[in-house]
Amino acid sequence: MNYSSVLANLSLLILCFGVTHQSQWPPIFLLFSFFFLFPFFLHFWLVPGGFAWRNHHKFSSNLRGPIGWPLLGNLPQMGSLAHRKLAAIATSCGTTRLMAFSLGATRGIISSHPDTAKEILCGSSFSDRPIKDSARLLMFERAIGFAPSGDYWRHLRRIAANYMFSPRRISGLEGLRQRVANEMLVGVTKEMEERGVVVLRGILQKGSLSNIIESVFGNSLGLEGEELGVMVKEGYELIAKFNWEDYFPLRFLDFYGVKRRCHELAGKVNRLVGQIVTERKRDGEFSGGNDFLSVLLSLPKEEQLSDSDMVAVLWEMIFRGTDTVAILLEWIMARMVLHPDIQTKAQQELDRCVGSDRHVQDSDITNLPYLQAIVKEVLRMHPPGPLLSWARLAVHDVHSRQELHPSWHHGNGEHVGHSPRPIHLERPMDLQTGSGSSKRTCQSWARI
Repeated sequence: MNYSSVLANLSLLILCFGVTHQSQWPPIFLLFSFFFLFPFFLHFWLVPGGFAWRNHHKFSSNLRGPIGWPLLGNLPQMGSLAHRKLAAIATSCGTTRLMAFSLGATRGIISSHPDTAKEILCGSSFSDRPIKDSARLLMFERAIGFAPSGDYWRHLRRIAANYMFSPRRISGLEGLRQRVANEMLVGVTKEMEERGVVVLRGILQKGSLSNIIESVFGNSLGLEGEELGVMVKEGYELIAKFNWEDYFPLRFLDFYGVKRRCHELAGKVNRLVGQIVTERKRDGEFSGGNDFLSVLLSLPKEEQLSDSDMVAVLWEMIFRGTDTVAILLEWIMARMVLHPDIQTKAQQELDRCVGSDRHVQDSDITNLPYLQAIVKEVLRMHPPGPLLSWARLAVHDVHSRQELHPSWHHGNGEHVGHSPRPIHLERPMDLQTGSGSSKRTCQSWARI
């Protein structure tokens, strides 16, 4: 320990002791301690990237970034539209390729340049994903999205690619998607007749939940399906809730009761989904099923998952497959309303390729490039979970071990060509950023 550290610690001790024994210590001693401590605090705060980089900036001298707030770093910016705020900070600091920043005691690096982001997302060094404490408690660490890189994750990935999201399996669920789409159209018509306006969010969420539950379990489950919908809603609320433990080593505390509520919710999910798995096993009716649970139960013995891992995988599918799809569809409809010319072109393409006497089928998608461009462009402008979905964690030291967030900005900055922010369907297809640009991407999104 060097001389300055000893002096700082001694000053801190004098200050703390003086505060608790004010009557015995003259103010001059407290003032003396404060002046000795002030440079010490500045030493840990005034470093590129902020407080979390206080012991690492000497090893990463080329990394620059905002100093941020004392102790908090850039946490005050992590509210609404945090991805845009961080992208703006990176632009103002001239650090669009790599910018260091602090979230409390947690180090982070953000990339706002498409070339750098592509190198990171497609490389092997950043193949893990950071996981929030609430997500870990909700069993997502044992599912495809957040399982640590290794044999278990590769096993899940292989099952998803070869069995669950294979082209044959997706094609077999086309009838379900058609039925759910028809039910949503009936809901839209009913609301329009009764109220004169349509609130799409509720209809889309109900249709999305129905689609994913029947895809996973083979039937709507009735009251159990509704209960799962309530659990998904509570899970999203807990995941989105700010938790100090994600940014500071405060594991012994439970701010806002997040841990307690996550434990309770995980218990409910285990009981409900576990009971469904047990009943399906007892009935033995899964050999010819096209749903995901039947697929998992009919796997070869050497590839089968334990019941607890199966519950985690199925729960993640329901959780991630509900709101993400509904929100994407809602954004697509909003953009179409704001741009009637795009809506007209899409309708003309549908009339030309499909006609008015039948529904759109999966086989029509390849003949609808403009419709595909709309989906990809909305994904570029409004990606689901722009920070959480793209966050990566180093599996080994590159220069120093840190969390990295490839930013929303890499698909919305000046580097992408044409007009980056406004919807622009004529931009080259290779510049349209979807969700399939990483080995850690969701297999279902990779099919888009």
